[in-house]
Amino acid sequence: MDLEEYQRCARTWLAANAPGARAEGATEEDGLAAAKDFMARLYDAGYSGITWPAEWGGQGLTQAEERAFATEASEVTLPTYVFSIGLGMCGPTLVDLGTPEQKTRHIKKLLRGEDIWCQLFSEPGAGSDVASLQTRAVPSDDGGWVVNGQKVWTSVAQHADYGLLLARTDVDVPKHKGLTMFIVDMHADGVTVRPLKDMTGRAHFNEIFFDDVYIAPGNVVGQVNDGWSCAVTTLLHERLSISSGVGMSGQRDNPASFDSLRKIVDTSDPLVRDGLVELHIRSRALALFNAKLSQETKAGVFPGARGSAAKLLLAELVNFQADLAVSLAGPEAVAYEGAGGLAGAIALAPAMSLGGGTNEIMRNIIGDRVLNLPPEPRVDKNVPFKDLKVGTQS
Repeated sequence: MDLEEYQRCARTWLAANAPGARAEGATEEDGLAAAKDFMARLYDAGYSGITWPAEWGGQGLTQAEERAFATEASEVTLPTYVFSIGLGMCGPTLVDLGTPEQKTRHIKKLLRGEDIWCQLFSEPGAGSDVASLQTRAVPSDDGGWVVNGQKVWTSVAQHADYGLLLARTDVDVPKHKGLTMFIVDMHADGVTVRPLKDMTGRAHFNEIFFDDVYIAPGNVVGQVNDGWSCAVTTLLHERLSISSGVGMSGQRDNPASFDSLRKIVDTSDPLVRDGLVELHIRSRALALFNAKLSQETKAGVFPGARGSAAKLLLAELVNFQADLAVSLAGPEAVAYEGAGGLAGAIALAPAMSLGGGTNEIMRNIIGDRVLNLPPEPRVDKNVPFKDLKVGTQS
């Protein structure tokens, strides 16, 4: 099938199968069931995991087919947000670093929406400095592990079946060298998930407690005590997926996007047009940068720290959108029942400067690893973790 025919088939399939916005009065459980049903049909039609390796359950096609489908998908609303962590972060990490058994067990189910995944890195005392985390995993007699600790700011954990967990496995080495990545069953005994409401009034993320949670053998991702390099891989995928809007229908459903704003403002005003043009330029520039990084990745050229630049650009774009929306919509921008839901988008905008790494951390990474500027001094680089005073540890 040539590319034009592929895109036409995708357009036809989406027109017949995209469910659009959740029906009024539908419960969260109804929405989740509908999302899982849609993902299963999406996979069976050949449109989930388009460029993922066929041997692990993907479609094994090229970047051209993925772009063609994305073009058509950008015109509709897809109920795929709950799968965004798995599709954008956990799944790609397993493809890169998982064992054959892990890939066989998890990838296809992830792509079909049978399993929902979350990412378990941040803690109350280890946010931007993830390597300071204190959640502990100790070996059990049968080759498994027992985990105790707490994670926080974890998106979709309330729905998750599995998570990628970063835990400390050695306190006698510097903090970056004593971490291990695990696949954890979110339904296991001892796992407690508590949703956290943000200022939009919704629970976008959660805190999770691990109390003697058993992880069976065969669930270490990468090597024991090499979890930091695994985490870097996940964080790169996270920043690329956040900046490109994986599983989030791009900008189509954002009330502060260019297309949304121009419908509610007076575009005859030259100052209004100036603001909208600036928004369009920034949005288009980020889209082109993301396309370049995606093409390089599929060609085997790892973007590395440039993924942090994409994430930083998105955070700045989202906050620019929010500021512009306030200036253009005026009082309507703070009314939750007005201006197409702008208030919620504006309240959520600052979170983009935090999730996936703060803007300050992104700038440090870009300066250090892209521009080759001198790194900031570190006093803890060669100090064993047990001798550090971090978080609640003293």
